Amino acid sequence: MKHLMNNPKLYYLRALAIWLTLFCSHNLRSQEQNSYNILSVVFYNVENLFDTEDNPLTFDDDRTPTGKDVWTQEKYRDKIAKISRVLSEIGTEVAGTAPTVIGLCELENREVLEDLISHPNLAAYNYGIIHFDSPDSRGVDVGLLYKKGIFTPVNSVSRRLLFYETEDPSKRVYTRDQLVVSGVLDGDEMHFIVNHWPSRSGGEAKSSYRREKAAFLNKQIIDSLYQINPYSKIISMGDFNDDPTNKSFKKILNTRASKENLKFQELYNPMEKMLKEGHGTLAYRDSWNLFDQIYMTQALTGTDFSGYQFYRAGIFNKAYLVTPGGQYKGYPYRSYGYGGYTGGYSDHFPVYIYLIKSQSPSSSPGGGG
Repeated sequence: MKHLMNNPKLYYLRALAIWLTLFCSHNLRSQEQNSYNILSVVFYNVENLFDTEDNPLTFDDDRTPTGKDVWTQEKYRDKIAKISRVLSEIGTEVAGTAPTVIGLCELENREVLEDLISHPNLAAYNYGIIHFDSPDSRGVDVGLLYKKGIFTPVNSVSRRLLFYETEDPSKRVYTRDQLVVSGVLDGDEMHFIVNHWPSRSGGEAKSSYRREKAAFLNKQIIDSLYQINPYSKIISMGDFNDDPTNKSFKKILNTRASKENLKFQELYNPMEKMLKEGHGTLAYRDSWNLFDQIYMTQALTGTDFSGYQFYRAGIFNKAYLVTPGGQYKGYPYRSYGYGGYTGGYSDHFPVYIYLIKSQSPSSSPGGGG
């Protein structure tokens, strides 16, 4: 630097080169931001988002003020505030706004969704709700939130997963439905499937047939949408209680870990690569799983950006969502543990994807607000 200061001409040229580099870099970033609409699609298992009322038709007794969990209005309001904060922040670093479409599971009813979108953290985004009551014995459902100004639902249906115990064929297993929502996303026809597949209760191997049944139903839904439009853009998301490498994904849905050389109507699962790199969304006995996933049809993995295409996937695991200490340090910071209410968020991390499409210079930046 001293040598440059002694040579004013050389110093000036060096300073000019640095300025030009910074200017061009900033200008390129500005052009990239102005060239695409960017929006995010999110899935989050919110860990038993129950109200405090006792529903006599379901086994929700623990989540009442007099139940085992001592689930009070104060705790419920705290949970709503925390979950709404998380949802308001996912994807903002790239999309610049809260998610456009949000899939959720472990919801008790529509009312908890209404409380969620009415919270000040989310109220300004004008979210709509799609929800159906499912036959799950605990009364937990899946649901979809969407920004009304960007996504217009055209059709929604709750597809029942009907099957019976292998040991007792007369005994039906009551579990969550798969929510199918079709509509128009900022000019693009788009379909969303929200899942919460059967748990691993009784062991992974013993219960795997249940999730394989769920995978068959998911495949039937996708195939039925292909019958209407072979190039359907379909996003399936959820807590699958299986990893991307399990049979339900690799043998039944036939998902692929790479979008390169993806064949017509094949399914791309960006979460498979994340799992192989050691990432997860929930932890159990010091082992990570990636049960929370978002995968999509081949039509969303192309290079024709006149319509929305997949851009990037991620796990939202900011520091405040991580257990800070104790036996479960590093795990997702759950709201309930063996010792009662912990004041956390959920025992799962949320996942997200970005979708991008070209925009004309006169159109507004993507995502909506």
